[in-house]
Amino acid sequence: MLIEEVDIITQEEDYETERGKPMPSKNHSRLERRLGVVLTPYEDRFDIMPELSLELLAGKATPDICLYPKLTFDWLDDEIRVTAPPITAIEILSPKQSLDDIKDKIFDVLFASGVQSAWVVVPTFQTIHVLTPDRQVCTFAGGATLTDPATGVTVLLSEVFR
Repeated sequence: MLIEEVDIITQEEDYETERGKPMPSKNHSRLERRLGVVLTPYEDRFDIMPELSLELLAGKATPDICLYPKLTFDWLDDEIRVTAPPITAIEILSPKQSLDDIKDKIFDVLFASGVQSAWVVVPTFQTIHVLTPDRQVCTFAGGATLTDPATGVTVLLSEVFR
């Protein structure tokens, strides 16, 4: 193995260890950006926070995107790990990540800490699954319009996966 390959593997392991999830891919990155764009019209009601490190009552997590009710910010006193749960957490499945890993994190950490809904975005199948703490799962595909039960946010899948 070449030194460059070892460096890349070490960087991937550091990223995965720090965030508790696999390294994102090209499609993952594109979807995170697109979701941020399609959620922009809701910025008057919510703060849309990508890659936020959470230290919640039930554990640590770093969702791809969190939706919070409008927050106050102090530019002089930042928070490294946020302890308040978001209303909604969005997770984008990475190529090396299992659905069971995401499901466990959603139910055992996020919902156990007060998150009200979670989206699981599956790039390969261009689907988004919306989960709620009462164990309901709604799946959206094709040209469907997703409506989040906790926030009322609506998203056209055709805009996300264009």
